[in-house]
Amino acid sequence: MSNYKLWERFGVEMEFMIVDRDTLNVLPRADVPLGKDKDGNQLSDIEYDDIGLSNELVSHVLEFKCAHPKSTFDGLGKRFFHEIRRANKKLEKINAMLLPSACHPFMDPAEMQLWPYDCLDIYQTYDRIFNCKGHGWANLQSTHLNLSFDGDEEFGELHAAIRLLLPLIPAIAASSPYLDSKYTGYRDARINVYRHNQDKVPEITGQVIPEQAYSYDEYNKQIFDKVKKAIAPYDTEHLLNHFFLNSRGAIARFDRGAIEIRLVDIQECPNADIAIVELEIATLKAIVNGKFAASRENASAANSVPHTLKEYREFLRNFDTARLAELLVKTTKDAENAVIDWPEFLAVFGMGEACTAGDIWKHIYSVVKNDLTEVSQGFMEKMLERGTLSSALYKALGDAPAHEAFVTEYKKLADCLAHNRLYGINE
Repeated sequence: MSNYKLWERFGVEMEFMIVDRDTLNVLPRADVPLGKDKDGNQLSDIEYDDIGLSNELVSHVLEFKCAHPKSTFDGLGKRFFHEIRRANKKLEKINAMLLPSACHPFMDPAEMQLWPYDCLDIYQTYDRIFNCKGHGWANLQSTHLNLSFDGDEEFGELHAAIRLLLPLIPAIAASSPYLDSKYTGYRDARINVYRHNQDKVPEITGQVIPEQAYSYDEYNKQIFDKVKKAIAPYDTEHLLNHFFLNSRGAIARFDRGAIEIRLVDIQECPNADIAIVELEIATLKAIVNGKFAASRENASAANSVPHTLKEYREFLRNFDTARLAELLVKTTKDAENAVIDWPEFLAVFGMGEACTAGDIWKHIYSVVKNDLTEVSQGFMEKMLERGTLSSALYKALGDAPAHEAFVTEYKKLADCLAHNRLYGINE
């Protein structure tokens, strides 16, 4: 995305599991939809016009992504859906299909297989250092959003806003309540295991919320230098790039002029994912431009936020990383039901009284609704009314479902993906 200004371009990535159509057991067969070249060699990535497909670290996960930076969401959900259907058609030949949601509810991660083709040496290095046979490596699927920036000033504005958005993401996007055939106690189990999957080298993930770094030099000093130093004793062959090693909830890609947001659980269909992505961008724009602060009605909120744009943007940069990380833990556990009572944080969104994270999202949507496409408005309004996919699954399955109940309910998710529709909503 190099040389694109702030808000000029974006990119979306979606990850899905490959499972047996009958048992829902994971199948390490990403090779099937990726196919082979004219010489019979296995492909690790392929492009169909503006949508690309590629492998991931484990062989049962397939990624769909914008092949090139995009400037509009018009028709994008349909394009992803078209390629998902194409991949499912190929997988049908081996009685397999794509399965949405961020964590498989009953897979044994010890059975995972690394992608055995391109980049195998890198994947083996990760496995040697961290042991990738755990849920935090083998069982987590997400939707990534890349946003362009140009130079330190734009990076600082965007990074400050993203740090404030991250703790709210599970309250709109959680889709992973189950691991090991039982409720985990977290509505967003993916983020909970993500927080700990690299504890051996804690500098890599940090507190998930990135540090208060608002320029390349600050980021390099506070994050990259520490990551490179910490991994050096383990990566003696220098295979692991610091841009990819950095595993915070949002990572700066100065090599391509973008910040990548990584905390969104994959949803049940591409139109739902695109609706969340559009809402993310609209929210970030509103934070940067003070739109929520300008719309505030609560007196305490009005008194908490500086009134000049320059002072307001400086205010955004001063939120403590540890406290934002604590808030993320709350929403990871309770999603939209998490209660937020941090006055300064609430004031950013024009709110003053303690409320649930779900109420904050409903308020956010009321302010930025017109910045979403008509399709995404329709999906988002139903999602806000229903609650997160995780809460909908928990409502249907409870704490300790029978294996057959998992299979039945998650087949419904696969059907949602196959028809690009929402789960738990009567159309």
